[in-house]
Amino acid sequence: MANLRMGGVFRYARPYSVTPQFDGDLPNFFAFTETKGLTKPLLDRGISPIAAIDAVDGRRTPAILISSSPHKIGSEGTPWQDVFDVDNGSIRYFGDNKSSVAASLAPGNKLLRDQFQFHTSPDPAERAKAIPVLFFERGEIDGRKYGNVRFQGLGIIQRVELVTQYQRDIGYFTNYVFEFAILSLSSENEEFDWDWVSARRDPTISSKQAQTLAPKAWRDWQRQGQLILEKHRRRVSMFDLKSKAEQLPETGSRADKALTTIYKYYDGKKHRFELLASRVVQGLITMSGGHYQEGWITRGSSDGGVDFVGRVDLGTGFSKVKILVLGQAKCEKPSSGTSGRDLARTVARLKRGWVGAYVTTSFFTEMSQIEIFEDQYPLITVNGLALAEEALRLQTESGFATLEEFLVSLEAEYSSMIMNRRPEEILRD
Repeated sequence: MANLRMGGVFRYARPYSVTPQFDGDLPNFFAFTETKGLTKPLLDRGISPIAAIDAVDGRRTPAILISSSPHKIGSEGTPWQDVFDVDNGSIRYFGDNKSSVAASLAPGNKLLRDQFQFHTSPDPAERAKAIPVLFFERGEIDGRKYGNVRFQGLGIIQRVELVTQYQRDIGYFTNYVFEFAILSLSSENEEFDWDWVSARRDPTISSKQAQTLAPKAWRDWQRQGQLILEKHRRRVSMFDLKSKAEQLPETGSRADKALTTIYKYYDGKKHRFELLASRVVQGLITMSGGHYQEGWITRGSSDGGVDFVGRVDLGTGFSKVKILVLGQAKCEKPSSGTSGRDLARTVARLKRGWVGAYVTTSFFTEMSQIEIFEDQYPLITVNGLALAEEALRLQTESGFATLEEFLVSLEAEYSSMIMNRRPEEILRD
């Protein structure tokens, strides 16, 4: 038995058999989902529960397999359009009613509606009864339209809605549409362990025992519920998220000593860290080929969440575009992550066409990084590692023997850089 890789394509073709393990270049769906001695899981219907069993702790359905066929959209058999946005952790799936009878009578609809109460329950004991929902999407591979299925993840029902649909051959009819949150499998290296489903098919194993094989995101959700769900929703952007270790210098390194020097130097006078932050942003933008004009440091009593002002110029002459940069500087303990609240305070000051810069001696938490990405904040983020490395570069280029000497030189400039001006004024300089 092998794992199902997220986004992996499997051959699903007759005759249904666990051999060979591979059909051409594609893994055989039945070989990868085999539970020895038991019937094969099928995707012949849109909503296909694996047969329920009487286990030591009660009756349970091991899993619900859901498949979608995009190439059949608009046909009599599929008069709807499912939306698989798995890279953003979301699937919108239409139920299995295809006639004028009540939507609730369709077997797949009934099963998912019954599960909705467990998937959204605030009670961990009730969530423990939730059946895993696994998604597959049919698609064309190398010109072959049929017999291919792509694994699209593990989902949790979030919303159920009754809708009216129309199909020429059917007329008006009602159906349910289900919205699922697709869980991240990043802790499992983007692979789903089918052994979990096999354990749930074993009547001698309790649900709690089988749970040890479940993905981390599912286990965390069952313990903590909706409060933790967004953290574990699948997002391709999560591969761009930086851990705390990636944002801070390696212990004992030159950059680590530099960050410690910076933090200690500004301890007790953290407002003066603003000028270093301004110079670091200037250096980073200039090093990447941009043209940055340093502005000024705002007065501490009236900064309104803005510590320094700068400008990025794009183009020349008549074609020049001036972009205002509002900066926030936070000299905080490297071990304490920057919160989304502080980021939001900076972003709240931005107007159309402006960008923000946030410089910290610490690191950006996972949730703050997700917030920046999802809300598409135009924000330049500088963590402790980037700050230390750029400060060392500026020290060297300025000709100072030590980083502390460079910081002392900034101290001499600080008072002259404080101005009481409106940020917009830099666009006219």
